[in-house]
Amino acid sequence: MWNLLQDTDSSVNAWRRPSWLCTGALVLAGGLFALGFLFGWFIKSSNESIIVPQQNTKKVFLDELKAENIKKFLYNFTQIPHLAGTEQNFRLAKQIQSEWKEFGLDSVELAHYDVLLSYPNKTNPNYISIIDEDGNELFNTSLFEPPPPGYENISDVVPPFSAFSPQGMPEGDLVYVNYARAKDFFKLERDMKINCSGKIVIARYGKIFRGNKVKNAQQAGAKGVILYSDPADYFVPGVKSYPNGWNLPGGGVQRGNVLNLNGAGDPLTPGYPANEYAYRHEIAEAVGLPSIPVHPIGYYDAQKFLEKMGGTAPPDNSWKGGLKVPYNVGPGFIEDFSMQKVKMHIQSNSEVTRIYNVIGTLRGAVEPDRYVILGGHRDSWVFGGIDPQSGAAVVHEIVRSFGELKKKGWRPRRTILFASWDAEEFGLLGSTEWAEDNSRLLQERGVAYINSDSSIEGNYTLRVDCTPLMFNLVYKLAKELKSPDEGFEGKSLYESWKEKSPSPDFSGMPRISKLGSGNDVEVFFQRLGIASGRTRYTKNWATSKFSNYPLYHSVYETYELVEKFYDPAFKYHLTVAQVRGGIVFELANSKVLPFDCRNYAVVLQNYADKIYNISMRHSQEMKTYNVSFDSLFTAVKNFTEIASKFHKRLQDLDTSNPVLMRIMNDQLMFLERAFIDPLGLPDRPFYRHVIYAPSSNNKYAGESFPGIYDALFVIESKADPSKAWGEVKRQIAIAAFTVQAAAGTLREVA
Repeated sequence: MWNLLQDTDSSVNAWRRPSWLCTGALVLAGGLFALGFLFGWFIKSSNESIIVPQQNTKKVFLDELKAENIKKFLYNFTQIPHLAGTEQNFRLAKQIQSEWKEFGLDSVELAHYDVLLSYPNKTNPNYISIIDEDGNELFNTSLFEPPPPGYENISDVVPPFSAFSPQGMPEGDLVYVNYARAKDFFKLERDMKINCSGKIVIARYGKIFRGNKVKNAQQAGAKGVILYSDPADYFVPGVKSYPNGWNLPGGGVQRGNVLNLNGAGDPLTPGYPANEYAYRHEIAEAVGLPSIPVHPIGYYDAQKFLEKMGGTAPPDNSWKGGLKVPYNVGPGFIEDFSMQKVKMHIQSNSEVTRIYNVIGTLRGAVEPDRYVILGGHRDSWVFGGIDPQSGAAVVHEIVRSFGELKKKGWRPRRTILFASWDAEEFGLLGSTEWAEDNSRLLQERGVAYINSDSSIEGNYTLRVDCTPLMFNLVYKLAKELKSPDEGFEGKSLYESWKEKSPSPDFSGMPRISKLGSGNDVEVFFQRLGIASGRTRYTKNWATSKFSNYPLYHSVYETYELVEKFYDPAFKYHLTVAQVRGGIVFELANSKVLPFDCRNYAVVLQNYADKIYNISMRHSQEMKTYNVSFDSLFTAVKNFTEIASKFHKRLQDLDTSNPVLMRIMNDQLMFLERAFIDPLGLPDRPFYRHVIYAPSSNNKYAGESFPGIYDALFVIESKADPSKAWGEVKRQIAIAAFTVQAAAGTLREVA
């Protein structure tokens, strides 16, 4: 079975805690550094022409990236499981540390934290039963997935489970709740008069984050949740199941956490790093843990429950999946089986466990106190062929390529930090704890964060989610790179991307989406306000309506899945490496930061129009309670005008004047920070970005003007309309102030 770490060596945490014994030396060194730094800005170094890269250095860097290396790294990273908190994942951290040092980084350290993780009981496995009136078990779900070919002798595979599910053995009637979205429960309770209180509910994966499903079930009064992957969402017609294709077999199961952390990090130390002296809440006070048992199953097992369902027929075809069952809602089974009940047997344990991030540094030559960060996680539920190791392999190759440049005497203008995060699958814990630990530095020095999770989720076209500040940077880079797509030989990545994924908002441009969550961008962007982005190759969302990729978080997510079906030549991995690496290169090397604040003005106007149109569904109430968006539209207009003037000054900037250049670069760098509200969003204090946040109803999706949107979303369910509309007005005022304040940061410095 999986082996938990016992190592408590604190010497590997050098990135995290300077000793108090060094305080005097640090103060002295800091003073000398400050004097030298200021002197250096005004007395331009005679060596700067040697340090600053020549025009073709980016091409040298991009040409150094090799598909065969990414393939080799992916194979190496996927031969055994790397579950967070295990000896196997610690060994991989040490391996990455060693190899990054060999690649030539200035330093590579391990940063450890002690966080709450969750594992199945090794001797008392989780399963679900159908029982008769005497409690006899008539059917039990599978305890594990049948292993894929070639992996039969791997002994460290964690069985399917829902991380952080509490222990429990509830029994009762079953209710089918479709995707367990808020609107699904509204349909059941309001339209169909079906009460889920005291019932066990069964929901299919897809549409929204699994943690949101569990939260919705809890609020509906359910006492247990069964999650399953329906063929309608995880089996593409015409494609065979693994190992003969990339579809999910009937015994395949999606693992995953069922938390609702809302950016808090470690559930026991919300807001603060989980170090040795941290104050830890008791489990009963932990943030975001579910209160009812949860367990995932495959669709073979799900059929055994759904084929017996009685009660009400599904309300419409959108509630029907791909199994040969009627999809009756229940509650309970049909007459012949009406005395039978469902019983859950969940014995998982949560325990504080040590995790390890790997942090590599390539020091900047001119602005070493400005950090560009490339990070991705390495912990996986099992083999992690796509999630995360297709991303970890790309990071590894990017580090190697930067190292080759450094060995030739080159350095970036700004410092580049590389991160291999731990425990992402357990709630983004590694990245969040590190960012909490270094938040003061990051707020002052963080230029940008680029995430490198899964490099592929399909092989159709590029997918980008990022801050509007990076739109032009990404477009420019995509025009410089060759498209790997069939039929686009000799054309640019931009051309294939634009044709295959046109923007719904901007004519003639490729689609760039809002940042949501479910990945390590969260703490950097949503909490700290550091400009962020993520890229990968994706599927054709216009024709492929299935959720994610079918083998997501299952034992079948292997190296062979990628090598045989998704990217045999690793050309899409290489393209993603070029995009991620190219973005990092530009951010770390451009004299003037490649951010364009005018795009923020464009999207702010678009978002203001959209949220206003949503509000006008309640036009009569808007009049009754005197709700106006005038202040927000005025703020957006003001931002647009000031952003335009700033861009004009930027075009006229004398880049030979390092002080003026530093001032305007700082204005660009801190613009994202200006959208941060230190009080956070209502009931979500760690989501502080006023323009963007993960949707309250689906963590994976991004929402614009989230404070206003959330207030409007629940407006009809509030008992006191006057108070509810008062909250809408308050959120409009907060948004208007924030946009005005952000505009002020772009004014010419007096």
